[in-house]
Amino acid sequence: MSQAVFHLGITEADLNGATLAIIPGDPARVQKIAEEMENPVFLASHREYTLYRAELDGKSVVVCSTGIGGPSTSIAVEELAQLGVRTFLRVGTTGAIQSHVNVGDMIVTTGSVRLDGASLHFAPMEFPAVADFEIATAMKAAVEESGAAVHMGVTASSDTFYPGQERYDTFSGRVVKRFQGSMQEWQDMGVLNFEMESATLLTMCASSGLKAGCVAGVIINRTQKEIPDHATLKETEARSIKVVVAAARKML
Repeated sequence: MSQAVFHLGITEADLNGATLAIIPGDPARVQKIAEEMENPVFLASHREYTLYRAELDGKSVVVCSTGIGGPSTSIAVEELAQLGVRTFLRVGTTGAIQSHVNVGDMIVTTGSVRLDGASLHFAPMEFPAVADFEIATAMKAAVEESGAAVHMGVTASSDTFYPGQERYDTFSGRVVKRFQGSMQEWQDMGVLNFEMESATLLTMCASSGLKAGCVAGVIINRTQKEIPDHATLKETEARSIKVVVAAARKML
């Protein structure tokens, strides 16, 4: 494709043959991830999408932020797939909801509770939001090699940060009936954490012949408190970046 894709503003030539993408949510993390590899090159920045290309063992990798949530994630994945990317490694931060998961641990999502709306645009609710087994295995190994504790399991993936994750520390303090008591229910089912992208990403990729996986650093355990501290956030972010790059190397 010689023409630039609509939102990302890059062409197939810009990717230099890259078939693997690392996709954080935060545009500020893109350069940091690229600089963990070789020969980082800035490609473009538009709205929530910042893109770099870099190399791992001589092979091109693209790093693209997605912004928060499923709709913007789906745009990034769609347009990267149009340009030849087939493997997507999401990296982010998360809030754990199981008491045995500690701040600083890493969670590798094997499947997601589809609390989003965007995934329904790719497959009916009966279709599972599941991670690619090879990617999940590579992510688990990368976490173990980093020295951090790893937890593999189900993630609850919500369209909203506040009501959909049953947070009451809001302007109104109101949570609609659908979500009242939902966190306890997910805990009882063994769900590990909340985040906002995996249901869309995993459903979209699994139903479209693409590969995807998600690894997230735990910055808060919501059974203890709701607000993470800055130092923990930075430390966990740095570890998560090293882990996803190590996982990417295993997938190339």
